[in-house]
Amino acid sequence: MDQAISTSPEGIRRLRDEHHALRARDFCDRFQISEAQLVAAYTGQGVTRIKAHPDDIMPRIERLGEVMALTRNASCVHERVGTYGNYKSGPHAAMILQPEIDLRLFPSHWVSAFALEEQTDKGMKRSIQIFDAAGDAVHKIHLRETSNHDAWADVIAELATEDTSDTLEVAPRKPAEAVKSNPDKRELLRSEWRKMTDTHQFLRLTSKLKMNRLGAYRIVGAPFVERMPPEAVDAALQSLAGSGTEIMLFVGNRGCIQIHGGPIETLRAMGPWQNVMDARFNLHLRLDHIHEVYVVNKPTQRGPAVSLEAFDAEGNIILQIFGRATTERDSRPEWETLLSALPRLQTEDAV
Repeated sequence: MDQAISTSPEGIRRLRDEHHALRARDFCDRFQISEAQLVAAYTGQGVTRIKAHPDDIMPRIERLGEVMALTRNASCVHERVGTYGNYKSGPHAAMILQPEIDLRLFPSHWVSAFALEEQTDKGMKRSIQIFDAAGDAVHKIHLRETSNHDAWADVIAELATEDTSDTLEVAPRKPAEAVKSNPDKRELLRSEWRKMTDTHQFLRLTSKLKMNRLGAYRIVGAPFVERMPPEAVDAALQSLAGSGTEIMLFVGNRGCIQIHGGPIETLRAMGPWQNVMDARFNLHLRLDHIHEVYVVNKPTQRGPAVSLEAFDAEGNIILQIFGRATTERDSRPEWETLLSALPRLQTEDAV
């Protein structure tokens, strides 16, 4: 179709009216526009442009009370109900540290942001949505019935910019980072891996060796990493559901990582999606996007931190699951027992 028509605000709004039943992301994929461009097209029509930096947004969100935080990538959506607070600013990384809403924020990717008010059959829906340079969603905050709607107008007035344009220029989407590995440094990687005392040292180690996460996993070998079949992730979720085992489940993109801490209760599979449908935590995972899976063991001062990690065919990380750490230890025996019972690759496939 004519790209000039599809990316004009008028063209976007007309197409959206014609295809209103499509989910926003599906609509954008179909017509090759970014989600931020779709939202921007309604500026002045229920949409307000707001400041995008987390230093501006996060301290004010606390006043909205209980909300739903949403962070996603192309293969997984993470939704958590709770309150914002305990914001820790930083030039390269910032944090929200709350019992239910636990976020790691990377401000350089918070490029545009909008406040939305949408009238629906169920009443007014209000949200704040943040996007990166390519117009992909970084993080969204949805108000609920229990939110402090009385504070909304003041919060948005404080965040609003003077920009009333309904057009938005976006940059090309950056491809996934190529896998970086160096088999010649395998023994050095193994030696340095043994010396780790904190999981946060891992990325510094791989950077020093000019590798990245997936590149290191592919070569380091046992006892640090074991490659698993793609179906191991669904098997783990099914074993976790209703077990009471507390986990830390990470889902993110370049601009935000969102973490669920606690057990999971209810699973509902729908087509290629596996879904956690708990009262205050939802996860929507495309099982058919899972290409590589690893059990990873990183030493820490409080014992091993053992994770199950899934990647797509392009090498993007989809999710990570750890046994939930306590002040005494970085893992849980019941989590490691669960991992030991997962399906394994055949020997020839595990190489």
